[in-house]
Amino acid sequence: MTTMLEVDGLGHTYQGKDGAHTAIDGLSFTVRAGELVCVVGPSGCGKSTLLRTIAGLVRPSRGTVSLHGNRVDGVPADLAVVFQDYSRSLFPWLTVARNVEFPLRGLAKAERVARARDALAAVGLDQAGRKYPWQLSGGMQQRVAIARALAYRPALLLMDEPFASVDAQTRFELEDLLLRVRREQDTTVLLVTHDIDESVYLGDRVLVLSKSPATVVADLDVHLGGARDQITTRASEEFVELRARVAGLLQGKQATRQPVHK
Repeated sequence: MTTMLEVDGLGHTYQGKDGAHTAIDGLSFTVRAGELVCVVGPSGCGKSTLLRTIAGLVRPSRGTVSLHGNRVDGVPADLAVVFQDYSRSLFPWLTVARNVEFPLRGLAKAERVARARDALAAVGLDQAGRKYPWQLSGGMQQRVAIARALAYRPALLLMDEPFASVDAQTRFELEDLLLRVRREQDTTVLLVTHDIDESVYLGDRVLVLSKSPATVVADLDVHLGGARDQITTRASEEFVELRARVAGLLQGKQATRQPVHK
């Protein structure tokens, strides 16, 4: 697989009234085309700052981000982001279909409508296009946000704790939805989470970050196979062992740095 995303020596320091705060420092890793890579770390370690720098929303203080071998100096045209707070990312005055069509305004109307229809069908909302976001449950609203990102057909999909604001059962459903859509569309995904179980269940790899300022503590391969199940996969020996390993790394019980994929 070819390298799609390369992060090299990435660091960012915020300047505020109370002085400087370094959120991330010396982050280096790659994501290959077609991979689903999860980034897990303690709360407040700089995970969202990492995603914002990759998305071109924040210019890093040091280091580089490259997509397709090209340095990211602004928001890349073939990148989409799904945020945690779906209630703020959807326009309540637009229908579900119009929300999904919104980032496609440069396309012909027929193409926008077709892409929105296909994306909504992919997330199981093919009958919800005429409804408004406020008429849907939280889980369904997040499906709309995912559909909007998929309709854009990005080369890289960034997800910032996308399932943290829903209940546990809905979270499981959305995790399985992501695995299915990713498999069907061969989407490359970088997903940030603070949930250890989620990172192991979803990822082809898990990047473990340290406390702020975040650095990469470990880059772990996940060998759970392509077909995963919320019950049998989470009960498997491989899942339990890797979950324990990630938990130990987050608690600083394993100080040895793991090799980072290049």
